[in-house]
Amino acid sequence: MYDCCVANFPEFVTTRANRIAQASQFTPDIEGYVIDGADGSQVAFWTARADRMSSEHVHEFDEYILVVEGRATLIVDGKERVLEVGDEAVIPRGTTQRMAVVAGTRTIHVFGGRRARRDGDVEQK
Repeated sequence: MYDCCVANFPEFVTTRANRIAQASQFTPDIEGYVIDGADGSQVAFWTARADRMSSEHVHEFDEYILVVEGRATLIVDGKERVLEVGDEAVIPRGTTQRMAVVAGTRTIHVFGGRRARRDGDVEQK
């Protein structure tokens, strides 16, 4: 049966093997899963169970964000932009950023490089 609307990311995404290590996240208490692209890129799926704010950080690669559910406030170079369901953003490499999310927010991030490490990976961030 086809279901056009889901409340959670599908089980084939949220397998234990795809789980992002807490030490590899900039936001505490966020549940995350990652899938690797053949070109070294990654797609990460995050769910916020509580209101949270990430630490300020910079990536060495571009980042694309899509809000699937909830609301996120993106802070890029000190400027705030509220993202609602369906909103997208692209953050160029080398840009200072942080993001606040409200409980229940689900986002998909595509990174132009290796960003997330899984539970059990040796390297972090």
